[in-house]
Amino acid sequence: MMKTGLVALGAASLLLTACTPPVPSAVAAVNDKVYTVTPNAMKVKAGMVTGEVTEMKVTERVEAGTGRITAPAKLTGKLSLKNTSADQTMRMVSAKIRYIDMQGKPIVMEDNRTAPTVEVAAQTYSKVDRLDPGQESIHTVDADFPVAALKAKNLKEVRLDLSFIPSQFKEETLSFSVSIGGQ
Repeated sequence: MMKTGLVALGAASLLLTACTPPVPSAVAAVNDKVYTVTPNAMKVKAGMVTGEVTEMKVTERVEAGTGRITAPAKLTGKLSLKNTSADQTMRMVSAKIRYIDMQGKPIVMEDNRTAPTVEVAAQTYSKVDRLDPGQESIHTVDADFPVAALKAKNLKEVRLDLSFIPSQFKEETLSFSVSIGGQ
């Protein structure tokens, strides 16, 4: 009887141990490390387009305590493009970002990172990729940022290579003379 009681007690303790949820391990906090971009807003005109970048900042995610980078640096902000032409429309094709070092040379992205771009061309029919004279469009900048550019006094400028197709813009009026029921 005692042997049966010990076996039952052993089985009960085994069941309780198996059903007990594991103690959660401590998860290190992950913080955003923000690098300021100076100036954080800028307006530039080139040909028939005016571009303004605002709210620029570089952010990387870092594990507290260890300093391990959990998400590489990204440049974020808003890009506003305006067609300043009086008689040409612009069909947006692409926008590429290049980071230029103090010697005027492009800073190369690391092997596992993508070349930074900004989506300006329409990917769907609901999004317009054309800017008529005087029209403006706003785009989100969320681009990979090279580690080498984070080093002090290594980044000289950020360039936006904008590709678009200009075409003549004209408005014409067609008038049709009509009468109703022989009047």
